[in-house]
Amino acid sequence: MYRVAAILLVGCLCLPAGLSTATTGPAGPEIVELYPNPTADGDHGEFVTVRVPPGTNLSQYRLADEQRSVRLDDTWGNSSAVVFSTHPQRTTSLVGRPVRELSDDIQLANGGERLRLLHNGSVVDEVTYGRAPEGEAYDAETDAWKPLGRTDRPVVSGRGGTVETFVLPDSPNRAVEFLESASERIRLAGYTVTSDRVVDALIAAHDRGVDVAVLAEASPVGGLTDEGMAAFDALVDAGVSVRVFAGDPARYRYHHAKYAVVDGRALVTTENWKPAGTGGKASRGWATITGQTAIVEGLVETFRADASWADTKPWEETKTDTVPDDERADGGYPSNFEATELPVERTRLLVAPDNAEETLVRTIDRAEESLDIKQVRIGGRNVPLLQATLRAAQRGVRVRILLSGAWYVEEENRQMKRWLEEQAAADDLPLSVKIAEPAGSFEKIHAKGLIVDGEQTFVGSINWGNNSLRNNREVGLLLDGEAVGEYFGSVFERDWRQDDTQMPVGYVLGCLVGALGAVAVGRRIEFDG
Repeated sequence: MYRVAAILLVGCLCLPAGLSTATTGPAGPEIVELYPNPTADGDHGEFVTVRVPPGTNLSQYRLADEQRSVRLDDTWGNSSAVVFSTHPQRTTSLVGRPVRELSDDIQLANGGERLRLLHNGSVVDEVTYGRAPEGEAYDAETDAWKPLGRTDRPVVSGRGGTVETFVLPDSPNRAVEFLESASERIRLAGYTVTSDRVVDALIAAHDRGVDVAVLAEASPVGGLTDEGMAAFDALVDAGVSVRVFAGDPARYRYHHAKYAVVDGRALVTTENWKPAGTGGKASRGWATITGQTAIVEGLVETFRADASWADTKPWEETKTDTVPDDERADGGYPSNFEATELPVERTRLLVAPDNAEETLVRTIDRAEESLDIKQVRIGGRNVPLLQATLRAAQRGVRVRILLSGAWYVEEENRQMKRWLEEQAAADDLPLSVKIAEPAGSFEKIHAKGLIVDGEQTFVGSINWGNNSLRNNREVGLLLDGEAVGEYFGSVFERDWRQDDTQMPVGYVLGCLVGALGAVAVGRRIEFDG
């Protein structure tokens, strides 16, 4: 039988919920968190967290497993919570606060067991857990496992004001110009960083006294490229702080977010910091710049939480193999859409896996007239965002889905298109699907965009797949306002109606190089970052 207690993971700090409100605490100590199966050899770092009411003398209590019991240390008897571990030094690096030593007579079984708190021989609290997933902590209140260190950030909202909207490849200089405007701070978060122009802008900012920090993924799908390593090396050599997700245990499968905070403004985009992305040499991408204080500070806090835990390391301490860069981004494209300052009613900062799935599903479920969806791919028929989209179509909402025609997702997208068209035909749904034909406006779709009723627009890094929603660190903005909806809606409309099959020379050469690369590596690309 599972006993109920409370735990909340905030930033890099693991704290049981409500611990700061001592007056509403329990009558006696409670076991609130267990970490039985660390990723470290020998299960070093396993721990038990006990909530303790003020004035409790912990030395009068014992912690017992199925075989034996040990006396608890009273040093922190007046603290709201105490973490006990057989390897305090290792555990301190995981939970970010002091840890008390626990006798190694207690060993938490990976296969599950019963733990009890005893007072004068009587059981005052008891927790039973099942098989422990590696690297995950058990929340005794919710009977749920969660990767240790994951944040539980709320949706942050900013109201009123204006935002700047732009798209790629139409505005190939805007991201670099944004970085070049820094006078105080830059916090740049990315999946991949390979652009020489971006690196030069960051180093120049650092040289003029700007506080610059970079956070990126050390092991993107297919491996870190030679260009990625060179970019990190150049930044570190210039004195810029670069941290990468490369540690163990890992909170997220990939750090896939793409944003930058510059002084009091923030840029959130669908694009990677590379020539094909923010450099405007290939991908159709969406981007927004906002100065709304709540959003900017929400991104700063997200960056801080993500950069400060045990699974990130300074680049100079990271050893990783690299691979050649398969991508050749040489295209030149017209500027059909200019960057534009527009009024916005409300902006919400969404992050995955914390809050994005629930918020986006709810937003789609509330659609009344139309849904325009632009995606690299849709990861499966049971993706909750797609299921919500089908529900919308069933109640009469007009749905248009535009998918990428890039060589590495084209066949998969055509299969999804056929299946969706079958659903539409069977139930007479107002749902249409197209594979993008760029007609010289761009090379491939990389945007992860959604427009609801022409009034709500999502711009961010989230791909429509369960891995992106539930396992990756992702960041996006949900913007309320007709002006923003009209701007991105006009981009969607143009891309939807393209029917010229002519492609720029750079695109054709890129496909040939990419196809040869796919043969060489056995289609190692699983998703487009």
